[in-house]
Amino acid sequence: MNKLLNRRQILRGILLSTAIGGTVLASRRYIGPVRDIYDLTDSLNYNLHNFLLSNQPLVREFDKADVSVNFPTSGTVLPKDDDYQRFLGNDFADWSLSIDGLVENSLSLSLADLKNMKAQTQTTLHTCDEGWSAIGEWTGVPLASLLTLAGLKPGAKYIVFHCMDTFGSNQQRYYESIDLFSANHPQTILAYGLNGESLPVKNGAPLRLRVETQIGYKHAKYVGRVEVVDSLQNIGSGRGGWWEDYDHAPWYAGL
Repeated sequence: MNKLLNRRQILRGILLSTAIGGTVLASRRYIGPVRDIYDLTDSLNYNLHNFLLSNQPLVREFDKADVSVNFPTSGTVLPKDDDYQRFLGNDFADWSLSIDGLVENSLSLSLADLKNMKAQTQTTLHTCDEGWSAIGEWTGVPLASLLTLAGLKPGAKYIVFHCMDTFGSNQQRYYESIDLFSANHPQTILAYGLNGESLPVKNGAPLRLRVETQIGYKHAKYVGRVEVVDSLQNIGSGRGGWWEDYDHAPWYAGL
């Protein structure tokens, strides 16, 4: 690290990024110059956070006594999709997770397959952009383990999560994405359990993303396919996620 880069300079960078981003946040629905400024501050925020988190520090974990017994939810609580309803009808026995794209080995893993892999449990704080937060004990498989099993091809940069719920007036299937930096964080998992039980439908059964370094809308529910890509240009409208495309949310939602 450059010796001139000290704690005070880092804090100044954080404050500047936050101030600029906050100034244009209320205008995120606009296009043109304001949209360009907002995208720039989003990029600055993303790069600054990745620099500060380069050693992949863990987020705080809580005690079981802190768990929110009735974990809240937002967005879809019961997908209407015919395929999902069929999977739900037989308790996801014939459901499978697909992992494809820029991988050496495309995978199709049943819920039983995932549960037979080495599990990881973490008790963390979920912060929703709607203003609420809750603590949950999540159990699942580290995303990095699945990507290692599939084997990434050269050029792989982003992980896209294709979901089984439809959203918005156009009833488009939900989708979200993260980069390899977030995908390889030790606490980024695909969770099939909540608070010691199977993941409830309202919380994303049978599988949802937990990317603990980012806020709520990045934690895609009802995941059915994981796609590895080199660019987000062909995903939705090119901004990397449903909320990013249709509500102009920032792609990087770091805490």
